Amino acid sequence: MFIDTHLHIIDRSALPYPWLSGVPDLDHDFLYEAYAREARRCGITTVLHMEVDVDPAEIQAETDHVASLAEKEGSLIAGAIVSCRPEEEGFAAYLERQKADPFVKGFRRVLHVVPDDVSEGALFRENIRRISGSGLTFDLCTLPHQASRVTALADLAPDVQFVLDHCGVPDIRSDAFEPWKAGISEIARRPNVVCKVSGVVAYADAKTWTAQTLQPYIEHVTASFGWDRVVWGSDWPVCTLGGGLSTWVAATHSMLSGVSETERSKLLFANAQRLWAL
Repeated sequence: MFIDTHLHIIDRSALPYPWLSGVPDLDHDFLYEAYAREARRCGITTVLHMEVDVDPAEIQAETDHVASLAEKEGSLIAGAIVSCRPEEEGFAAYLERQKADPFVKGFRRVLHVVPDDVSEGALFRENIRRISGSGLTFDLCTLPHQASRVTALADLAPDVQFVLDHCGVPDIRSDAFEPWKAGISEIARRPNVVCKVSGVVAYADAKTWTAQTLQPYIEHVTASFGWDRVVWGSDWPVCTLGGGLSTWVAATHSMLSGVSETERSKLLFANAQRLWAL
């Protein structure tokens, strides 16, 4: 098995994505069929869709759209991490609806696109605590300078399983290793946080990076979190900014060449299988 825990589908004919206009390289359709063709060639067997920050009025429509793709014969999609707004009053009712849908495996609210104080609000924090006992995860997409926000939420809700996206988004292009390293070490001290080794090629220099460029970052993550608390994700199509899905898969296998089969299996499928009951 090989589980991709972080696929984005962009279908502009089906859903509005307000942020795309500011990212010309991603302002295109990236459809499931194109992803699946390449993913199968890479050996990927199972996929979780990750919300794509659609217009807030279309959050449920996005989940329904992805679920319809999952229902097609032979689909790789096994579930979805859906968008949410914990800072809003309607979250409690929204949570109850999602708990009733077995296709929904967790939530995400991207925190580096909103002011830092959003995650510090009383309602936001109360709603994060509501996730306790639901079996649903909460993905944290933050920048290195926001490490203290990650630890604050993890400490606030010790019974919630958090997932730190993209190795905490290191600035590999600028070789900003040390500040990122310290934050990862501190976050990893929280047993309720898992780290997602996903799409970091997008944060490296697209023209010059090699597997050796990425290796120190992946090694620090696995050393800090341990092999039981890491999962793999493509971050397609964002990974196309740094070479694409096949290139990221090849780099991953290269970086895992010196680890045991048990450790490799934990990262590539076993931990995700356990975490989301796949």
